[in-house]
Order: sequence, then C-alpha cells, then structure tokens
Amino acid sequence: MILSAHYSLIDIIWSVLASSFLVAFVLHKLSVLLPPSYQKSRLHLFFQDLIRYGKTKETLKRDSWLRAFDVPKRWFWHFYFVSVVWNGCLLVLTFHNQSYPKWLSSLCSVLGSTSNANAHSLSTLLVQFLIWIHSLRRLLECLVVSVFSHGSMHMAQYLFGVGYYVILGLTVLSSDQQTKGDDPIRSLLHWYHVIGIVLFVVSSWLQHQCMVLLAGLRTGKSGLVETLAHKAPHGGLFEWVSCPHYLAELLIYTSFSIIYGGQSLTCWLVVLYVFFNQALAAQLCHELYITKYKYYPRNRRAFIPFLL
Repeated sequence: MILSAHYSLIDIIWSVLASSFLVAFVLHKLSVLLPPSYQKSRLHLFFQDLIRYGKTKETLKRDSWLRAFDVPKRWFWHFYFVSVVWNGCLLVLTFHNQSYPKWLSSLCSVLGSTSNANAHSLSTLLVQFLIWIHSLRRLLECLVVSVFSHGSMHMAQYLFGVGYYVILGLTVLSSDQQTKGDDPIRSLLHWYHVIGIVLFVVSSWLQHQCMVLLAGLRTGKSGLVETLAHKAPHGGLFEWVSCPHYLAELLIYTSFSIIYGGQSLTCWLVVLYVFFNQALAAQLCHELYITKYKYYPRNRRAFIPFLL
C-alpha cells in the first residue's frame, strides 16, 4: 500500500496539531529537570494549566485569574453531541450520494479534497459511519455511565473539543479519493475494510469496559454514586497500563486509516495527532497515580504496554 503524495491544507493542519502536542509532551517531560524557581513561575503554571484537565489539574496551584478560564470537565458530552449532529448530517448526505451545499464543497476543496462532489468512496462512507457510532457511544457513556467529579478544564480546551469533531468530519470528506463514475454502494468490501471494522469494534468494546471500570470506582454495587474521590484504577487492561482507554482511542483512529487501505496520508496524520495527544494526557495521569498512591506499580506504563 502506497501513501498518497498529495499534501494539502488539511494535512498541514493535522501536522501542526501533532507537532504542537509532541512539543507539549517533550516540554512537560523536561520541566522536571528545570530549577524549582521555574516550576513556580507564572509561565510554567500557565503551560500546565493549558495541558491539564480533571484530576491532573486539581493539585495545580493556580492564581485566581487562571481559574477564571475554568469550565466543568463534565461538559465533555458537548463534544460528542456536536459530533453526533454534525457528522450524522454529513453521513446522511454521503449515504444518499447527494451533493453537498456549495459552501461545504468549496470548504473541502480549500482543505484539499480531490474527489467528485457527487461520488464518495465506500471507505469514506464506512469511516463516517464509524465516527458517528463512536461519538454516539461516547455521548451515552458521558451521560449514563461516567461519574464526573467537580474537575475542570481550560476554556481553550473546551473550544478546541467542540470544534474538533467538526474538523474531523471535514477531514474525512477532504481525504476522499473517489473518482467520477465510481459507484460506492456497489463497490466490493475489501479485506482492509473488514480488518478496520474488526479493530474498531474490538477497540470500542475495550474502551467501554475501561469506562465502566472507572465509573465503578465511584459507585456501589447498586450503581448509585458513593464518592467523587479519585481512586487508582485496577482490573482488566488497567493492570497493564494506567490509561488503557487512551490506548483504545488510538486503536480506534488507527482502524480508520486501515479502512482507507493505509493509503491516506491525511488519516495517518490524524493518527499521529491522536498518539501525541493521548500520550500527553496519559503521562499526566500516570504521574499523578505514582505520586498519589504509595503502592501503585512503578513498572506500569502510561498507555502503551512495555513502551510508553
């Protein structure tokens, strides 16, 4: 399988996002080597305030002006609601093989789409459907399964999260390599479609199990909330890594690239962004567990077994 050599605006956007989180990850790792005076500086606190959310933010000693930008972490469900509506609309249009509104077609062209406006590949249809399923599941988990504490996130993180799935939907359309005259509905299901779908299903199931285990730390056998305190997770994949739900997220996005036959550079750039994004979040959680819980396994990795 050969990656497309076409490098578009949407590729640049995801490259910048991936690079930004890589830099943030490296800077965070290096910050522990800097003098204590820097770790107490406003610059360091501002940086930590931007990259942390939820439980990893609660121990951060921040000035009141920084707290003014806090919004509840439980607003995570807003992200998935936007995705269900937006990507659901795009999915319906694609499934019925209808032309997109002129403004949407023009936007996709600017971002780098080379596909015909009235024909879309089976891969694109499958990825759109799986993104919608993923968003719907996460929305239901946020509303029904997860038990959120009074943790917060930065307003910038919230705004980015709201726009993230809109950009993701546009990315899928801009990555479509369908050519005029092809009929996506009659296209044969290729082996890489099957592998990608299987990986998506397995990864989604694993992530759901992680969410159930995390929620179980705050609920009793009756299912009622008993505490909002943070506890060290255990059981299942948590015996291998501190944040297996982040690993599952990475595998879910990898499945999208596989569905494209591994030939979409744009999709791999999205996977690269997800990798660095989840690596940073997992590292922050992992460090919290190690410092907060005396008997937490020191040989456990953050989110990739034996590696990271």
